[in-house]
Order: sequence, then C-alpha cells, then structure tokens
Amino acid sequence: MPNTAIKAENISKKFSKSLNHVMLYGAEDVSKNIFGMPAPTDRLRKGEFWAVEDVSFQLEKGQTLGIIGPNGAGKTTVLKMLNGIFMPDKGRIELSGRVGALIQVGAGFHPMLTGRENVYVYGAILGMSKKEIDKKFDEIVDFAEIGDFLDAPVRHYSSGMYVRLGFSIAVHCDPDIMLVDEVLAVGDARFYSKCTAKINEMTTKDTTIVLVSHNMWLIQTMCDNVILLKDGNISKTGGPVECIYEYSESETVMLFASAQDKKNVAPIIIKNIVIQDTSGKVTEEVAPEEMVEVNIRYDSKQDKLKGVFFIRAATPAGYPLYTSYSKEVDINRGEGKCVVEVPSISLLRGEYRLWAGFSDGKDENTIYAAEQIKFKVSQSPDCPDPKFGIFWNKVNWQI
Repeated sequence: MPNTAIKAENISKKFSKSLNHVMLYGAEDVSKNIFGMPAPTDRLRKGEFWAVEDVSFQLEKGQTLGIIGPNGAGKTTVLKMLNGIFMPDKGRIELSGRVGALIQVGAGFHPMLTGRENVYVYGAILGMSKKEIDKKFDEIVDFAEIGDFLDAPVRHYSSGMYVRLGFSIAVHCDPDIMLVDEVLAVGDARFYSKCTAKINEMTTKDTTIVLVSHNMWLIQTMCDNVILLKDGNISKTGGPVECIYEYSESETVMLFASAQDKKNVAPIIIKNIVIQDTSGKVTEEVAPEEMVEVNIRYDSKQDKLKGVFFIRAATPAGYPLYTSYSKEVDINRGEGKCVVEVPSISLLRGEYRLWAGFSDGKDENTIYAAEQIKFKVSQSPDCPDPKFGIFWNKVNWQI
C-alpha cells in the first residue's frame, strides 16, 4: 500500500458489561492461551456487547478523516484500536508511518514526574529518540505555554495544561498519522485556535489525520471524508456536509423540532421554500456576493393570525448564523406567499441550511411553523478558504 496510510478492514471490538464477566473471561482466555488454545474473539459471550462492529475504511497519505456520532457510538474505541491501545477482536489494521495520538487527557503521562520529564517519557512512547526530543524541546515547551509549571509534577496540572503539553509533544514528533479525540475541547479558545491552525499546517505536509469531534464546523472545514457511527456500526460515509446533515437529522438537534412535531395541528404550515437568483431561476447554489430572493409559500388554517415571518441561515448541524424577521403581520386563512430579498448571502464556500418560519414575535416564544432547505455557497475569487472563517463581507482596501 504505497500511498495508503491507514487501512482498517472489518475491525470489531467487544467489551463486557460487568466486572465479574471481565475477570472470568480474562482468566479463561489466559488459560486457553497457555495451553495453545485460541480464545473466542469472533462471537459474543454472556454479558458482552460489540462496542465497534465491522468498521472498514481506508485513508491515503495527507487525507483527513472525521469520525462523528453520539456518545457511546464507538468513536474513541476506533481511535484506540488505531493507536494499538486496544487490539481488535475481529478484522485487521494496517498503518504506514509514525503515529502521534491525543486521545485521552493525561494519557502517557506519569503524574509524579514533572512536565519536563514527561516530555521525554511521552516523546519516547511516540517513537522519538532522546536526540530528537533534545532538538525540539524548546519548540515543544513554547507551543505548550505551560510557563513556570514545566518543572512541577503533572499531577498538579489542570486538564487544559495536560492537553497543551500532550498536543505539543504529539505534533512535534512529526507524525505521519495523527489521531485526535475530543480532548481539544478542554483547552481555552485561543489554544484551540492554535491547535486547529497546527492541524491545518500538518495537512499541507501529507500528514494523515483522524479527527473525532462534536464540533461539526471543525469537521466540515477540516475533513476530506467523514464516517458517521451509530451503536458501533457505520451509519454513513461520505463528504462532511452530507454526513453531518444526516447526523443532525437522526439526533433531531434541530432548532425547531417542537414546531415540526406540531405541524399537523399548527395554525399555519410552511409549504415550500425556494431560492431564486437575479434572473428568477430557482437555484440551490449561490455566490457569496450574489443577490437572491427567498420565496416562502404558506397555508394558514385560521384568520387574523398575528406574528412575524423569519429566515435563518444555519450550519449543517443547525448552529444559527444569522436571522432576519419581517414586520408584524396579520395572516388570513388560505395560501399565500412571502418574498425575502437578500442583498448578498455573505457566507464562505460550503453547504448550509436555510430555515423559514412563522412565530408569535421576534422572541420566538411560540414557533407556529418552520421548514428548512439545504443550499450551497460557491467559491468566489475574492473570498478566503472557509477554514479561515464563516462570513464574508466585501470591503474596500486602501493601500
């Protein structure tokens, strides 16, 4: 596999639900191994369950894979199998190159040793020689920003300081493969930005990255492909936006889920939403600076329904980006149309959601109706890459 960095074939991992079963099966497996008898790894015994089952994927050098899913879906278990912490009970894994990993806060650190000593311990675990660590020691410490605590035992470190030092060592070992779990969420905003910038830099150097995160915007902007896990199985694979969209749908993390549940008894229903360009053509892809019209068709079930229409642009995961409200209106019974003229969509390249709804007011205490569509924003020559932001505004430079 000359250009393949990671190849996982039908990997599975099972665990026991009780400590008694763990001890019993452990003793049985050790006894069988002593007498040359293979332990049963391809089937479940009483009290066991598959944390991960038949997961397969392949990553070429320089690619970034995101793994998403609800808590307990098996995301971290997959990373731990890739890192060799767990051996798969079924399937096989092939890795090409040095692996750097940041999977668990404090993993690889000895609590009684100082930060300085743990740089050498953890660096050695990651495959670095003492000579390599000596050469990069100052860079590691500068990036970690732990200051006067370098010579303090790490048991006195906060979780954020653990992450700073662990991430710094991992990225400075020049890994060919980098495994990153949600532990980055422990750090403060500034260091988080520093870490994401470093990961972006690594992707330009053909480092293969597997990223587990609940930050859907990070997944969308940094990953080439995404795996959606559910109950230990692959629910979907594909591009970031489509997998994120399906995940958010399946988890019903929608802004207006309650309104959707009441659709059949709502006093008004949003029947249709379309985006039209300046020529009047219905489109699903717009340029950041392009003027568009949003046409909302509705059906009111009662007379004199008082409230406001609104549109809301959101990320694929449902995080609101901006909202615009109409003036307060009285809606009569029957079908009608509302037209919203948007001077420019002002978003960077990517795929988004557009919500349209009707509520009792701008505080949205009661949302009578809400519907959504997906739309794309194309790349404009004047716009930066979406990894540098979300919004775009046309500004005049005077140099």
